[in-house]
Amino acid sequence: MSLDLSLSRVLPRPRNLLMSLVLVVAGVMLWQSTEQHYRERLSWMGVTEWQEPGVQAFTRVLRNDGYLVGWSDFRVGALWTSYRLQERGSVDIGPRPDFSADWRTLWPVDTSSYRGSGYDRGHLAPNYAMAVNGGEAAQRDSFLMSNMLPQSPKLNRQLWQRLEAVVMDHFLPRFGQLQVITGPIYTPMDWLSGESWRHLALNRVGFVEIPESFYKIIVVPGDTPLAVAFIMPQDVDGGEPLSQYLVSIDEVEQRTGLNFLPSLPASLEPAWEATAGVGDWDLSQVSRLPGRFE
Repeated sequence: MSLDLSLSRVLPRPRNLLMSLVLVVAGVMLWQSTEQHYRERLSWMGVTEWQEPGVQAFTRVLRNDGYLVGWSDFRVGALWTSYRLQERGSVDIGPRPDFSADWRTLWPVDTSSYRGSGYDRGHLAPNYAMAVNGGEAAQRDSFLMSNMLPQSPKLNRQLWQRLEAVVMDHFLPRFGQLQVITGPIYTPMDWLSGESWRHLALNRVGFVEIPESFYKIIVVPGDTPLAVAFIMPQDVDGGEPLSQYLVSIDEVEQRTGLNFLPSLPASLEPAWEATAGVGDWDLSQVSRLPGRFE
């Protein structure tokens, strides 16, 4: 029996090759459409992006139940999380899940990475908010290590937790829906400074860089949107009024290099983002409230 090694036998037929390409293109388009729909559902006025390109600007968007993460392999940590909240009344939530590693981070960030560091595993997309708004699956995903960053205990357990409680217990019932973007502020990188490179290498918990501060932007979507933003440093006492850390969205953008709500109409953006607190958020009444677990 002879062996036919002609090209017509080895290479795929043009018709089969064309059909394969059509299926691949259709699959990619379907995936992109689904992914875009999910991102739009969790990010009012567009997914957060960088203002300028650069070495640090490569960000992978990790999609989870209930929230998105802008992940930086350079920082080995999230740059932002984005999620939307809808008022749902009284909701029973389940027990706290266990922390779990996220294989998508590439660098090994496991559940014991913070042990002995003096820092808490601080949530960006909060457990309670995810559980109330997205149910068991979203709550479970909120315990992925890609959603954690090192926070000082006084910040994580007191001041930051008080802000998270005000968002869920006061802002959400009052306005009915919210867009929340949360993330870290890292020490600025001077590429020509040896000290800056040493800080970048040593200021870490395991592989994860330790932020100097954290921000939270809260928006009421609509034709005339309202907004409020905070920046809270690591070295807080915990009992300070929330209003002490009120800032404009412009200040958060300046300190992070990020562009929030990139699809916001140009006619609205300059004045709106430059103001610290757009609309009546009643901060005088909620600024000193205790946290949910105090």
